[in-house]
Amino acid sequence: MRIPAADLRAQHDALHDELLDAFQRVLQSSAFVLGSELHAFEQEFAAYCEVAHARGVANGTDALALALRALGVGAGDSVAVPALTFAGTAEAVCHVGARPLFVDIEPRTLTLDPAGLRDALERHGAPVRAVIPVHLYGQPAAMDEIAAVAHNAGAAIVEDAAQAHGARYRGRRVGGLAALGCFSFYPSKNLGALGDGGAITTDDGELATRVALLRDHGQRQKYVHDIVGFTSRLDGLQAAWLRVKLRRLEQWNARRRALAGLYDRALRDAPGIRLPVTAPEREHVYHLYVIRCHERDALKTHLEACGIAAGLHYPRPLHLQPAFAHLGYRAGDFPAAEAAAREVLALPLYPEMSDAAAAEVSDAVLAWSRHAPGARAATHGNRA
Repeated sequence: MRIPAADLRAQHDALHDELLDAFQRVLQSSAFVLGSELHAFEQEFAAYCEVAHARGVANGTDALALALRALGVGAGDSVAVPALTFAGTAEAVCHVGARPLFVDIEPRTLTLDPAGLRDALERHGAPVRAVIPVHLYGQPAAMDEIAAVAHNAGAAIVEDAAQAHGARYRGRRVGGLAALGCFSFYPSKNLGALGDGGAITTDDGELATRVALLRDHGQRQKYVHDIVGFTSRLDGLQAAWLRVKLRRLEQWNARRRALAGLYDRALRDAPGIRLPVTAPEREHVYHLYVIRCHERDALKTHLEACGIAAGLHYPRPLHLQPAFAHLGYRAGDFPAAEAAAREVLALPLYPEMSDAAAAEVSDAVLAWSRHAPGARAATHGNRA
């Protein structure tokens, strides 16, 4: 592909010497597990997220599962999650023995719909122990409205911030908007490791201690196991590399927003294309720049023919996935999520991307939209 969806090689080439220095530092110290590099990264990431505590874990799915366990969620409980997100959000619920309760999304922002959440909780009948809003594609969910609904239902909130490192909601960083925040450091994230990784953030010291126990076999000290735990620790090497990258995160996010602005201006009049919407008082960090198009698959094929990679995030909502068929949901249950799944398409966007590359992508989208059969008829304005 001439223009990839993301270019990790470009990012790592620019950091080559610093990444090697970090590797050498860990190699010489042999602090591979729960060592000084992890401790330093946890302090730095907590400060960045403007919270008191961060605990590194093996990946983002583990972060969600351990966060739920730290809250005491388990077998027989229900946890509300949006119908449109990565499967890991609902998998984490299943991993603790609980049942996902799917909720529709806001049609414009594609994040969890507070009104839909309220309706789902009322219809469910049984208590719901937790709600997991997902800050999808880099935009925070409507946290105040969601928190009000959750509070009335007696449910805790766990943020899924896997796609939103550095985003803000009403001036506050994600990861500090609820009891616990969960992050993934998968390589393509805004803050990505050189492999898998994750973290849990919180202002609650007791929850931070419980997470630390859960991730390391329930040990408060070696061979003294207070609780039954797991093996889910962020490696020292990954922590060292993440420390190098964390120093650039604000710069990278600013570049993502600048590229999103270029797309916005270039595509605002494109027939049949609906652009992403950022709700008031939410700061988007554009992990993905996701447009919507009724003829999404045809547009994707056109872009690929032009040498441009475009991604589908996500082409099938969770309630229609085979893995969750036992929950009994059907097509039509969540119309906003289903419509988005048919239409969403992520255009290339990464900090190292040039303005010229963004213009080439925009030109290709415009060329298709102006000549595609039915494109003008499908236009309902260019904001989703």
